[in-house]
Amino acid sequence: MRVERARYFLAAVRTGSLRSAAAACGVSQPTIGQQLTTLEEELDVVLLTRNRGGVRPTPAGEALVGPLTRLVAAEDAVCEAALASNGTYQGRVAIGGGSATVETIVAPVMGRLLTDHPGLRFSVREGSSGDIERAVMAGDLDLAVATTPDGPAPGGLTRRRLLTAPLVVYARPDHPLTRRREVTWADLGRWPIVTMRPGTVMHQQLRRHLPDAEVMVEAMSAGTVRTMAAEGAGVGLLAHFGTRPPPTGLVRFPLADAEPVEVSLVQRVDSQPSRSSVIVRRLIIARADELSGRPG
Repeated sequence: MRVERARYFLAAVRTGSLRSAAAACGVSQPTIGQQLTTLEEELDVVLLTRNRGGVRPTPAGEALVGPLTRLVAAEDAVCEAALASNGTYQGRVAIGGGSATVETIVAPVMGRLLTDHPGLRFSVREGSSGDIERAVMAGDLDLAVATTPDGPAPGGLTRRRLLTAPLVVYARPDHPLTRRREVTWADLGRWPIVTMRPGTVMHQQLRRHLPDAEVMVEAMSAGTVRTMAAEGAGVGLLAHFGTRPPPTGLVRFPLADAEPVEVSLVQRVDSQPSRSSVIVRRLIIARADELSGRPG
């Protein structure tokens, strides 16, 4: 039995709703429903009664709340002990992400791993959100940190929301947009734009709001977007992570009427993570909490 299914069950009991439990766990409602059905089949008991008002535990489910809570706590304790230990771990973890999430989330985690666990080997792949999710689904990546595309997660994948990032505009200090009190999509549409390539969430957002925008550069990395904006190729459009100041020669300001993008931790539903993968996952979550200002 996968401990993650116990977490889903406890979330459903706590919230009284599969929808709320799915949101709390960062997965889709169909995914959590399927996983709870599998858990009931594994335990050979009905754990929840489902009706239009939500869900509540059956007597058998009530009896299992305590044991399953202890099971989840035991896994958490193992992970905490692993993170706190001075021992080194062997193994290999393959991680994916977009250029911005790799730079701001994955890279600091890798730095800590290299210091604390030099025996652990890892590989990192950058790509668009769609490409990265397909690689996780194919088993080429153990997990990924990526901006979340429109729509539910593809079947077989889970997305756990890590943080949200506002959309920002980068422009040279002498650009007319820097003199406006606020900048909207309509304002942005009057100027040449530099952003990420097709297949990325940023490009998806741009084409949804400005289908006729003049895109001068479709970049592979956030760094290229900023560099080209600094050279005057156009105004840059990116999601902003963290508190790092803009590069020299650029002004950064929010896109006032844009919805923030979500960043998610992506894994296969049926994955059986190694201890090394669990350590990496927990460090990624801790880094996302740090960027969001949430207590660890």
